Amino acid sequence: VHLQTGQCGNQIGAAFWQTISGEHGLDGSGVYNGTSDLQLERMNVYFNEASGNKFVPRAVLVDLEPGTMDAVRAGPFGQLFRPDNFVFGQSGAGNNWAKGHYTEGAELVDQVLDVVRREAEGCDCLQGFQITHSLGGGTGAGMGTLLISKIRE
Repeated sequence: VHLQTGQCGNQIGAAFWQTISGEHGLDGSGVYNGTSDLQLERMNVYFNEASGNKFVPRAVLVDLEPGTMDAVRAGPFGQLFRPDNFVFGQSGAGNNWAKGHYTEGAELVDQVLDVVRREAEGCDCLQGFQITHSLGGGTGAGMGTLLISKIRE
């Protein structure tokens, strides 16, 4: 299960999913256009199969403000993700680690963990969590470390 948090984490995550989708023969809407049986065999490592022969990433996208989410949705692979896996607030963390960890992030963390739990429970064999986030700033660093500690619990 992939978790991307904050502006940095979501920008890195968007590039990651674009690369992984290409490697697995998926277009921007999650439709398989590949040519290799190996691509299909390995698809379930990162993707769930949805209706209409579409594949959806096991990704949870998190931010404390909607701006980065809007940019990801408007990007070339924005339609790849489940709409209910976008979890975001309206206030932002203002590049402040404490706001991301203790106040604004703490208000949103249970909602994020519910989505993470749903994705984890949908796995046949959960291999782990992959998290992209920044090391400095508000949401990525502050809320990112909060999510890591909650997942470890």
